[in-house]
Order: sequence, then C-alpha cells, then structure tokens
Amino acid sequence: MALLDEWKAIAYNEKQDRKTLEKFWDDYFAKEKKVYEILLSDPGKVYKDSVKALAETFEISLLEMAGFLDGINESLKEPNPIDEMEEDTVVSLDFDTKKLYMNMVDARADWLYNLPQWDDIFDKDTQHQLYMEQKKSGTVVNTIKVGRNDPCPCGSGKKYKFCHGKKGAEPLNIG
Repeated sequence: MALLDEWKAIAYNEKQDRKTLEKFWDDYFAKEKKVYEILLSDPGKVYKDSVKALAETFEISLLEMAGFLDGINESLKEPNPIDEMEEDTVVSLDFDTKKLYMNMVDARADWLYNLPQWDDIFDKDTQHQLYMEQKKSGTVVNTIKVGRNDPCPCGSGKKYKFCHGKKGAEPLNIG
C-alpha cells in the first residue's frame, strides 16, 4: 500500500471516535506548523530527499510526512508523485511562496498563513492583497444544506464532518 493511502486510512478513519480523531488532527497540525516554520524561515532553500529522510529531517513520522506532502503538493513548482510514493521515493519541497500562501488561505489554515515567517517574505499589504485575491477567487456558494452527520455530497461515503466539513478541507464543489 502506498504511503498516502496508509495516511488517508488513518487520518480519515470513520471508525475512530470523535475525540481520538480530533486529537490526531490537533497533533498533526502542530507538527505541520513546525515544518512550515522551518520552510518559511528560508524559502529559497529547496529540500530534496527521500520521504523517509525528509521525515527524519523534520522530526515527524513517515505517514505524517506523506500527509504533509499531500497538503503542500499543489503549492510546489513541480508536483511530487504522491499517489505512488514509498519511503525511498525522492521528493522535493520546492514551493511557490505566492501559491503556498494562497492555498493556506483557501484551506482556511489561519495557523499557517498567519505565521510570523510570512512577514519576512511578503509585507503586510501584499499578504492582505493575496488574502483578498484568494478569498474572491475561492468563493463557493452551496445551495444545499448539509448536516455535519449527513453523508458528504461528494460521494466519498464519509460523514460530511470528516470529509469536506472538517477544518482545512477543500471547499465542496458540487454542481
């Protein structure tokens, strides 16, 4: 099983009780924040190595690294082969700062787009401009009401609260 599939099996496990899953995500988001603090402290530095080596570099587990790579992939200058990656797959963290900032805004990850390291990359006016640009472009209007415990309309079979209704999830695109 590919690393990303293993990550998703744990991270989106509907059989977990709510408190266990919330703790899992809280722990992951704290680790993710530390990785971004390192990356944004020197945005010109490109980390390129095996998934396992990068996990060791950032002091996170192999599966947490897979989850991190899944999250940052759309912000990279060249996407990594995340769907089939294994621990020895060489990946790169060569990200586009503008894309990364805007994707953090789109994911509603305020704990990431408000990191103080951004102040050394973009001035406050630029941050505000990128924030507003993303908010305007990412406007999604859902015309159907979905309850937290209802099945997600995307068809995943998961409850909405564990799929598109969870904090940081991509907006639900139905149409």
